[in-house]
Amino acid sequence: MEKVRTRFAPSPTGFMHVGNLRSALYAYLFAKQNEGKFILRIEDTDLERYVPGAVEVIYSTLKTAGIEFDEGPNEGGDYGPYVQSERKEIYNKYAQILIEKKAAYYCFCTKERLDTLADSSGIRKYDKHCLNLTEAEIKEKIAKGERYVIRQNMPTQGISEFTDMVFGHISINNNELEDNVLIKSDGMPTYNFANVVDDHLMGITHVIRGNEYLSSTPKYNLLYKAFDWEIPKYIHLTPIMKDETRKLSKRYGDANFDDFLLKGYLPEAIVNYISLLGWSPEENREKFSLTELIEKFSVNRLSKSSSIFDENKMKWLNGEYIKEMDFEHFFTLAIPFFEKSSIKDKYDYRKFAVLLKNRIEIFSEIDEKVKFINEFSQIDPIWYEIPKMKLNSNIAKVVINESIKKFSLIDEWNEESLHNAITEIATKLEYKAGAVYSALRIALTASVVTPGGSVEMADILGKEESIKRLKISMSWL
Repeated sequence: MEKVRTRFAPSPTGFMHVGNLRSALYAYLFAKQNEGKFILRIEDTDLERYVPGAVEVIYSTLKTAGIEFDEGPNEGGDYGPYVQSERKEIYNKYAQILIEKKAAYYCFCTKERLDTLADSSGIRKYDKHCLNLTEAEIKEKIAKGERYVIRQNMPTQGISEFTDMVFGHISINNNELEDNVLIKSDGMPTYNFANVVDDHLMGITHVIRGNEYLSSTPKYNLLYKAFDWEIPKYIHLTPIMKDETRKLSKRYGDANFDDFLLKGYLPEAIVNYISLLGWSPEENREKFSLTELIEKFSVNRLSKSSSIFDENKMKWLNGEYIKEMDFEHFFTLAIPFFEKSSIKDKYDYRKFAVLLKNRIEIFSEIDEKVKFINEFSQIDPIWYEIPKMKLNSNIAKVVINESIKKFSLIDEWNEESLHNAITEIATKLEYKAGAVYSALRIALTASVVTPGGSVEMADILGKEESIKRLKISMSWL
């Protein structure tokens, strides 16, 4: 059996889109479960779109996602260089071989002439105008310094066909194929040419990429055949959609991996969620570690239909990861979000973290969950009207008044002493304990919804602030 070799070949044009990340993930999973190799290749031949620092973003994103390479620009390997801009001479060498085989030719047509080829719909198809130039004419034009590209010489009859591991048998009439450019006028290769040359020279056995390349694959196969090279197996992936009609778009800033991290998503939850966008596991479950994904992933369960990115679903999944997380790990990850919140440097983060661990789905919710404690303002007496607890504003006044006296006597301010004090207050006043706890929670926070009860809130606020707030609440009532 041939050794599986897959690759991820991104363009360094900015941040990492989740669609790109999913392609990398699937290629990684497929290679690992087949004991193969996973290669990173940087496709930077489009110099106009190159963004400085983007290669570092690719590396940091994939490292954060837990996806490791066997070969690549930093890792090295037997098939380098792994950056296309460093392979320019290789592409030109193979382009000349195609010219000798009549599978490619020089084209000197100007932009003005190419513009005249557009039909009524604005669609242009090259008319092979330069195909029959003589060798003498070509040499003369090059000697004059005329700019040229090298085009693939497509057949005009018959069909091209291949089998995709997701979409099955694909065929296209050759007369629909345009003589696409292989080498641009700046001497750099186009994606259409470089990816074929590189995939062959790097021994790639399975090409995994978006299905926007499905219709171009016959062109690539004609290149393989022209060189008499073995054609790799293809796995084309359906797009991830923003909604029923719109694709997620890197161009419009949709679904940026780094943005999700800044929102407080866990990398493992993001990876888990995007693995399910186009692949359905055999078992009825949704939470998978990367190790489990390597074991469970299967090409035959990849979908032919597009998937809609549902951030609420990913948020729920992230919450499941947080719930199962060790508290110390959770607290470490939560600290930066407490530092950016409205309670920065005011209260004990750890005490709040204990209350929030099972109450948030992403870490950026921390600020929303804690800001109530600083928004202490006028209490509406209606908040105290809780018939099932036999609580009303008059009873609340009695509870608050008694609590001010009782709390003033506490020497060691902690949850245990507060519980004991509130139990004694309820017993003395012959009120339900729940009514006392509720009355105090509202009085301490001026809020009807808090992540913890009156004991936890008083413990976080401290003795002085708690008594101060009880007196203010008493004056409001």
